[in-house]
Amino acid sequence: MVFEIVFWGSIFLIVYPYAVYPLLLLLWAGAFGRPVRRADVEPTVTVLIPAYNEAGAIGATLEAMLAQDYPPEMLEIVVVSDASDDGTDEIVAGFVGRGVALLRQAQRGGKALALNAAVARARGEIVVFADANSRFAPTAVRSLACNFADPSVGYVTGSLTLESHDRTVSGAGGSAYKGYEETLRLAETKVGSVIGVNGGCDAIRRELYSDIPRELITDFVLPLRVIAGGHRVVFDPEARATETANAELRSEFAMRVRVALRALQGIVHMKSLLNPLRFPAVSFCLVSHKVLRYLAYLWLISALLANVVLAVSSPLYRLLLVLHLGAYVLALSGLRGGGGPGRRWSVVAAYVLMSYAAFAVASWRLLKGQNMATWKPRAG
Repeated sequence: MVFEIVFWGSIFLIVYPYAVYPLLLLLWAGAFGRPVRRADVEPTVTVLIPAYNEAGAIGATLEAMLAQDYPPEMLEIVVVSDASDDGTDEIVAGFVGRGVALLRQAQRGGKALALNAAVARARGEIVVFADANSRFAPTAVRSLACNFADPSVGYVTGSLTLESHDRTVSGAGGSAYKGYEETLRLAETKVGSVIGVNGGCDAIRRELYSDIPRELITDFVLPLRVIAGGHRVVFDPEARATETANAELRSEFAMRVRVALRALQGIVHMKSLLNPLRFPAVSFCLVSHKVLRYLAYLWLISALLANVVLAVSSPLYRLLLVLHLGAYVLALSGLRGGGGPGRRWSVVAAYVLMSYAAFAVASWRLLKGQNMATWKPRAG
């Protein structure tokens, strides 16, 4: 009986964030939905682009930013170089005469410190965050700005598409993951605020920005602070940007570990939001969307061990064990690059399994007190 409870309880905790939670959101939105009152407003905007050794991407990013359908006199573009040494600064300097400013950090400090320094000098009412390899659609800045016509909105995240030239785990799996996340963000927006943003196509009211500690992930902690302060964080699918997906699984795994570690540190930093008495809706969404996912590797282990024990004396659980192991075989096939009609499912399964392994590594590093404040460019 105990092992059956462990098995089915673990399966439920694995499935809940991906199936049950979205269903509950849809029901919630249908009964108590909160629309975003968007309007075509044109506040002053400062676009901040933190960059470290992005010589291969920064030029295209700036060209896309300069092509925005937004009044040039209302738009400020600032690249914050985190002590780049690959020629990034020289490329950015070539855009200075076209309305781009360069702010160089003398020593590498990571994204949080770079943004803290840049926001202190920003002139815009709205601060837009872009990655150094994020290519904004021409209407992206305008779309982000329109959401701030609603006074309840404090932070907006846009739609970030990963471009991949092949069906790799990191490319196809990452794209499928982002697609699912954006569907979830649409539902969360309807009930109030999204939990977790893209980071490469975001905007905040400048007055709501507060300095982020070096070791924390800005695009996770900032939105949580905005929510804690009583404003909404919303998703706008019309604010579009594209990035090139990691070509190597190793690079994607390293990125997932870094993001998960800093997100876990962010959850600890903002642990007050987990209080259901003070923040009932936010704590429910934060646990459902993030905490349970980051701990999913524990449910995977407990489900498999319980299934093995139960299979010894039950034909039903022996069948379930075969299906259970089959899911792992499917994921391993995706990791090994197997082809065939099931390729799409195998790369998605492989990406999920890789993500859970990254969450396990991140949890271990959190317990050891490790930090990962600096970053490397995405390996395209």
